Amino acid sequence: MSEYEKQKRQKMITLTVLLALSVLFGILSLFLGRYPKAGFTSPVLFYTDSVARTILTKIRLPRVVLALASGAMLGASGFTFQLLFSNPLVESGFLGVSQGAAFGAALMIIFAGASSLSIQLSAMFFGLLGLVFSYYLSTRFRFGGPLLRLVLAGIAVSAFFSSGLGVIKLVAEPTKDLQDITFWMMGGLWNASWGSIIPTLVVIAIALTILHMNRFTLNLLSINEKTSFSLGLNPKRQRVILLVVATVGTTFTISVTGLIGWVGLITPHIARKTFGSEATHALPASMVMGAFFLLLCDSFGRTILPTEIPIGLLTSLFGALIFVLILSGKSQEGKA
Repeated sequence: MSEYEKQKRQKMITLTVLLALSVLFGILSLFLGRYPKAGFTSPVLFYTDSVARTILTKIRLPRVVLALASGAMLGASGFTFQLLFSNPLVESGFLGVSQGAAFGAALMIIFAGASSLSIQLSAMFFGLLGLVFSYYLSTRFRFGGPLLRLVLAGIAVSAFFSSGLGVIKLVAEPTKDLQDITFWMMGGLWNASWGSIIPTLVVIAIALTILHMNRFTLNLLSINEKTSFSLGLNPKRQRVILLVVATVGTTFTISVTGLIGWVGLITPHIARKTFGSEATHALPASMVMGAFFLLLCDSFGRTILPTEIPIGLLTSLFGALIFVLILSGKSQEGKA
């Protein structure tokens, strides 16, 4: 067996172990909660207590599934964006998607009440609108190459939506609407139910499947455009397709979970550090690590205190700590 085959086999084993650990922790987290008392709940109780059974099947189970799926989507989209833009400091929300979704959610809270479905639909619409605006502006800019134009357009669109969000906060009713907007922007999975997450899970599954099937294309798109074209690809078209897929998956995710940062930034870094920069293994590793990271933060946030900690706060806290540790490592690229 050659050295390359040995490394490939080792990576597959490591990835399988990570996937198994994520599934096992998902099962374990079903028994973590405040009922009937703080801490771990005996599995036997769910056979004897109908309330406990309802909590497990209708509250905790959809929440765990949503955490795993959302984390996988954010991790995969973050890796995709970083590879396509050859920039390890970008994530899926930088094209105006996150700020557009936040604007849409706030707008619906102000003018149509805090209906969960209306907030999701509005956040989804304006998140996708942010992508459309970013792409349109990039075609009008005359500075830099195509990728740089798209980045600059995303910055401009994010600024527009941030300004609009600031105006909405200014006119929001302080004792109710403003609190709802702030709470949504901190992110959370407390609204997870089978009825609300099934459409999102379907979209996430389709997006993850497309990205996984195109992991070899991602490798080719990360090299010079002329080289990619000579290998039979249409780099511009393929980039747009993969960007749209990653953005749509992310938009559907944050329309349900609210704004959750750092997952799409940190997990691709850890995946590349562990599996190398090649998308063949690093992309699925980003999915698995993103799923595990988000589930870990959610389980911690809903059990450590009597009141639930918004998951966006925890992903930012732990993500920033991990980011500092990664950048402080001895083997960082570009170290002087």
